[in-house]
Amino acid sequence: MTDLNIPQSNSSPAIRASWADGVVTMKGDSYPENSFELFQPLIDWVDSYLKTAGRALHSELELLYLNTSSIRALMDVLDMLEGAHVGGGRVSARWSYDSANERVGDLAEEFKEDCTFPFEIVATGDRR
Repeated sequence: MTDLNIPQSNSSPAIRASWADGVVTMKGDSYPENSFELFQPLIDWVDSYLKTAGRALHSELELLYLNTSSIRALMDVLDMLEGAHVGGGRVSARWSYDSANERVGDLAEEFKEDCTFPFEIVATGDRR
């Protein structure tokens, strides 16, 4: 399988997935006009990786803002990770956010509540 590389835009996050490293990264704001179109390649990639790679998959998230349809798409990805975890797969997630933006930390906590796999939330200083 190949890697996935979706460049960041004004309204969508950078999304990268490395087959060799078993890492998915998402960074930036997410309020695209068509979230299905944006996230479907990622959903397909994660599904394929979990079914065939036989290795751990780690997600690095640094999402700042998500609209409702982006939240749904991210929930779909995390549900896939949860299913893999319940089935004995090794998955994990780490969500980093600027400690000055408490709303993002709260959002990350809401996502974490539905996950039993290792899910770390890390507050960092402002990087500007």
